[in-house]
Amino acid sequence: MAKKQRENISPDLIDRLLDDWRHERPDLDASAMSVVGRILHLGRLLETAANECLRGTSISYTDLDVLATLRRSGAPYQLTPTALRKSVLLTSGAMTACLNRLERRDLISRNAVHGDRRSLAAALTTKGLKLIDKVIAIRFEQARQVVEILSGSERTELARLLRKLRLSLPS
Repeated sequence: MAKKQRENISPDLIDRLLDDWRHERPDLDASAMSVVGRILHLGRLLETAANECLRGTSISYTDLDVLATLRRSGAPYQLTPTALRKSVLLTSGAMTACLNRLERRDLISRNAVHGDRRSLAAALTTKGLKLIDKVIAIRFEQARQVVEILSGSERTELARLLRKLRLSLPS
C-alpha cells in the first residue's frame, strides 16, 4: 500500500475505549489493553475476513484449518485426532463435528491407526487434496493483502513481538 496510507493513523476503537477508562477510572493503568484489546479485536476481524474470503469455496475457516493441517503434514496427509487438535484451535467436540462434516463431503477419510484399533486417523482424500491446494492459495493471498500496509521490516518485527508474547503465555 502507499506510504501515505501507513502514515495516516487516526484513533481507533481501542483508543476510544482507553480514553473512556482514563476518564471513568483514572486510577487504573489500562495501557496493556492498547495491545491486548487490539489483538482480541484484530483476531475477530481477521477471522471474519478469512471466512468472507472463503465464502465461494464451499468450506469454512474451521474446515480450512483442519484440511490445511493435514496438507502441511506431508504425504500421506494423515494425522490422528489428537495430533490434529494440537495444531488447530478446536475443542474435542468441535473437532469431531468438523471431521464428520469433512468425511461426509469426501474431503477426508478415517482409517484405523496401526497398533490402535480404537483410534481413527483423518487423511485427505484426492478430492480434499485438490480442494485444499486451491483454497489455501486464496487464503494466503487474502492474508498477504491484510498485511501489505506494513513494510517488510514491520511485518518481521510484528511477527517477532507476537511470537514473544505468545510464548510467554500458557498453552
